[in-house]
Amino acid sequence: MLRSKALNDPRPVEADAASRSSRGFARDLGADRAAARVRLRAVARVRRRYGRLFLALPLLLIVAADVLLRGDRLLDLGGKHIASYLGAMVESAALWGLLLFAASSRRGASRWIAALLFVALATLSLGGQLYFHRQYATYLNLDATLFGTSLSASLFGQLRADGENFFRSVLPPLLLAIALVWLGRRIVRPGRTAWARAARLAAPAVVVAAFVLPCSYRTVQASTPDVIYFHAIGGLLKELAGVQTTAQVRPGLRTPPSLPPVTPRPGPRRNVLFILTESVRADATCSARMPVAAGEAPAACPGTPRIDAAVPDRLPLTQMRSNASTTAIGLAVLWSGLQPVATREALHTAPLVFDYAHAAGFDSAYWTSHHMMFANSRLYVQDLPVSHQCGATELDPLADIDLGADDRLLSAHVRSEVLSLREPFLAVAHFGNTHVPYLVDPEDAPFQPALESKAPDDNEAYRNFYRNAVYRQDAAIADLIRFVRSSPVGERTVIVFTSDHGEAFREHGQLGHTGSILDEEIRVPGWVDAPPGTLTAAEEGALRAARDEPVFHTDVAPTLLDLMGLWEEPALAGYRAAMVGHSLLRPSPGPAALALTNCTGIWGCAFKNWGMMRGNMKLESRAWDTAWHCYDVLADPREQRDLGPAACGDLPRLADALYGGPAGSVDVPAHLRDLAVGPRHD
Repeated sequence: MLRSKALNDPRPVEADAASRSSRGFARDLGADRAAARVRLRAVARVRRRYGRLFLALPLLLIVAADVLLRGDRLLDLGGKHIASYLGAMVESAALWGLLLFAASSRRGASRWIAALLFVALATLSLGGQLYFHRQYATYLNLDATLFGTSLSASLFGQLRADGENFFRSVLPPLLLAIALVWLGRRIVRPGRTAWARAARLAAPAVVVAAFVLPCSYRTVQASTPDVIYFHAIGGLLKELAGVQTTAQVRPGLRTPPSLPPVTPRPGPRRNVLFILTESVRADATCSARMPVAAGEAPAACPGTPRIDAAVPDRLPLTQMRSNASTTAIGLAVLWSGLQPVATREALHTAPLVFDYAHAAGFDSAYWTSHHMMFANSRLYVQDLPVSHQCGATELDPLADIDLGADDRLLSAHVRSEVLSLREPFLAVAHFGNTHVPYLVDPEDAPFQPALESKAPDDNEAYRNFYRNAVYRQDAAIADLIRFVRSSPVGERTVIVFTSDHGEAFREHGQLGHTGSILDEEIRVPGWVDAPPGTLTAAEEGALRAARDEPVFHTDVAPTLLDLMGLWEEPALAGYRAAMVGHSLLRPSPGPAALALTNCTGIWGCAFKNWGMMRGNMKLESRAWDTAWHCYDVLADPREQRDLGPAACGDLPRLADALYGGPAGSVDVPAHLRDLAVGPRHD
């Protein structure tokens, strides 16, 4: 009976079936697990294979961006420059590959540190270089970072002026860097192997190395943009820390000779007021009054109408040019009469017009709205033999380091002191609000549309913004001129006016100044306003004859000396012999070959540029030029037609002897070879 029940009970059968099913499931599960392991091993192989390629993606993107920005220049690389670029690629690949590898780890706090470094460094280096190249047609390098003494003040000033375009430049690298980290954690996912641990440990060392390794950054910039950036920042950090690895070429303390007392030659009694402005190009103002038909009222000068009205009888110099487009060089040339290629020692020991005035018994003054903290400016002028002097912080303790103090404050200060000068006097009033980032009055800005944006598409609007700054300054300078002319000293005071240099707006790819010696950067306004009786008939005739002739800033010091009656003083003959210019109060002796450059013993250049000029023929080159360019600036004022070096006669031979060749073919120009200007990486 029991057996019969057991036989008839279905539960053992069901248990057996369940057992068989369980064993089948186990087999299936095992098979699935085996298949999964196969798939995981395949995925791992794919990750190992393509993960390594993925780590090279940052380098490929950097090189692609570089090609898009300056592919034509990269194609011209040869020999050692190709090797240099390949070396920079290796450095770049190691930096970004190791950082991305460490940031792709599955766990651990170190992956977040690596990710933060990867994203921050990629954003700053690539975004910063994109922004800088859009403004200046070249990459930020070490020399460029060392020119200002207050990097943070200049940086924040730039962000205030053009922050929108800066953030547009850095946003794509920021988003791309974040995306690469996200993908890396899904594609790379490094394990705990000895090789992976070594790579994580190497990442910080490679980051540090990027800031100290040398690279090609001056002549042709034969390095990737990120490598140039890290080298520049590393050098700046060393400078700030007091590690002098690169000499900073800035003005220093002057040590002029003690001049003997001299007596001005007999002639008209006259004071001299030299009004100097900043970054004002010739076409932003009016050296001459606008031409009008007989019987019509004079037409207003649109850029500077108040100055135009204040000096209606001025004697214009319509072809005035500076010998450089850098303020420090311009001041040295204007005040000493030396060429910019004079040695650093000569530029620091030569007497300036203030020294000559003091020797002749003139009272003198130097007033400026420029900030004396910028690039050692105070050192160069602190010992001038003047009775009155001021800088930006005397006018406004909170003055901006780039803009200086408000030019209206300077104008008011000069008006308050000029009548206290003992006659005869030499006074210099140096205005500065037309320097980047430009000071404008939004309520009185006639040039529209005007934008602070430096984007290439906004170039004309940005030029209008600059013109509005010139227009604002016009009122401050005109107030000073009217005050002087209406004062008791007005009828005995000759006013000389020019700008230290011009300003480029991408006419040849450059923006701002110091980047070239092309006319947008060196052709400047110039005029002399002399009340009746302050010039002899011969002096006035010589000035009128020079109206449309090429004249230069090297002619200004001789002219100022002549106005003080000192040009023929025998005791000054030795110093006068070092001056290559001539007094514009005398007939021209004919055009001379003159040096033009922003690379000097008193101021280093971020981007090499130099040349020469004789009369209307100009020879020039920039850092990427391996051949000279020649222009006839009168026949071709926009310098669009390169006539070839032969058209400039013997200027190429003279320039080769002076500089060693075009800027793109020389590491350090000949006139700087004995000056420590830093390591030669090109």
